[in-house]
Amino acid sequence: MALLTTPAPTQSSDAAPRASVRNWLALAVLMLPVLISSVDNTVLSFALPVISEALRPSAAAQLWIIDAYPLVLAGLLVAMGNLGDRWGRRRLLLIGATGFALVSIVAAFAPTAELLILARVGLGFFGAMLMPSTLSLLRSIFLDREQRRLAIAIWAAGFAAGSALGPIVGGILLEHFWWGSVFLIAVPVLIPLLVFAPLLVPESRDPNPGRIDVISIVLTMLTLVPIVFAIKEFATHDFEWVQVLLVAIGVTAGTLFVRRQLARANPMLDVRLFRRGVFTGAVLINLVSVFSLVGFLFFVSQHLQLVLGLSPLDAAFALVPGLVVMIASGLLVVPVVRRVQPNIVVAVSLALAGAAYAIIMLTGQDATEGTLAIAFAVLGLGIGAAETVSNDLIISSVPADKAGAASGVSETSYELGAVLGTAVLGSILTAAYRGGVTLPAGLADESASIARETLGGAVSVAESIGGPAGYRLLESARGAFDSGVVLTSGIGVAMMALAIVLALVTLRKARS
Repeated sequence: MALLTTPAPTQSSDAAPRASVRNWLALAVLMLPVLISSVDNTVLSFALPVISEALRPSAAAQLWIIDAYPLVLAGLLVAMGNLGDRWGRRRLLLIGATGFALVSIVAAFAPTAELLILARVGLGFFGAMLMPSTLSLLRSIFLDREQRRLAIAIWAAGFAAGSALGPIVGGILLEHFWWGSVFLIAVPVLIPLLVFAPLLVPESRDPNPGRIDVISIVLTMLTLVPIVFAIKEFATHDFEWVQVLLVAIGVTAGTLFVRRQLARANPMLDVRLFRRGVFTGAVLINLVSVFSLVGFLFFVSQHLQLVLGLSPLDAAFALVPGLVVMIASGLLVVPVVRRVQPNIVVAVSLALAGAAYAIIMLTGQDATEGTLAIAFAVLGLGIGAAETVSNDLIISSVPADKAGAASGVSETSYELGAVLGTAVLGSILTAAYRGGVTLPAGLADESASIARETLGGAVSVAESIGGPAGYRLLESARGAFDSGVVLTSGIGVAMMALAIVLALVTLRKARS
């Protein structure tokens, strides 16, 4: 579905109708799928150590358990945004909520890592129906610019809060229940949505929808999946030419996708929008923000539990200050951005995220629970503000009747950031761990393979063999893991530095 390449005229507060109490109640209802979808992005960060001990997945399977969900979302979000424009955004939201709840039950009782990955794929499919619908419905419900900016700030804060809340909820549940319980939280959250959305949320759709472009949908998946798969394979295996072939397939499919969109009169995604510096910059800021958040949670959650030895509940509480700061930052930046240029606000926000990674890089193996809590709070302060500003810039630049496709772009950047956060930083961390861990002599082949794959596997093996050998394995595994954390943190600092330059340049013409 085409996105117009001219920005929507800014409506003044005097011209645009103000939102009613019913509209704000609709926002509250729409926050439910936002929370649960973003919680699912990171809840496994805390459940992963338990899952790795229970199901004993390979290193590659462990990464796929996390990434299968956001990868499918990233590939389908633009398409689902278009379907919502065509069939009705509220209708698609209700279909997605029903399917998401049912598949969550399946995931909770998956007996093997392979079946859990398959369930995560299903969650990604139905989750892709939830997120574009919520953001595009907000665009049609809140017509006043200032109220819409606040609504989007609440939406972005909810998404960020859900991403940070995932590990906390996971920690609480894992303290009392089995690992599958982290999936069942979707059911009680989505039932109120199914009850109240038909009563409070108005239906909206594009009056002139285009055709469903199946070929473009396939090309998006052929772009993402091979590249992510190649990254994971490179981290867990020696260099092979098949990895180069996979990257080539992804790049070729991406090129064909862009050419197809340029050639069609009514494309699924109007890639001409990316000629606009503000739009492109805001989308990339979204991606980098979530990349840094998810990548950070991936290794911090394991360090808290498997290195420092905290229980899931205690480890979760260590992140609570960061969660509070992230929510507050996303909301408090709204009045700030009225007076300060968006590129300056975003650059400062990204500098804070870079500082969080620098704290981890400098403390390394000496990082304590307090150090990690402070680092996460600094990260939350930056990410909460950056996501609110970038989302407002993306959504306010398109007409209301194309809101589904625009929100699909915004959400795709979110989910692609989640995928790459784990795929890139997680894969580098995995490779560093595999190269640094030293196994005790005489360890059985099966146990050696498990210990070499993941830190969770090494902890499980060390506990099973016990004695001096188990202690040496545990110390070696923890040291290798933290050495990898220092390396990935350094990469995080470098990425934030580049993102700051990107924000200052691409968002310099954005209006407050």
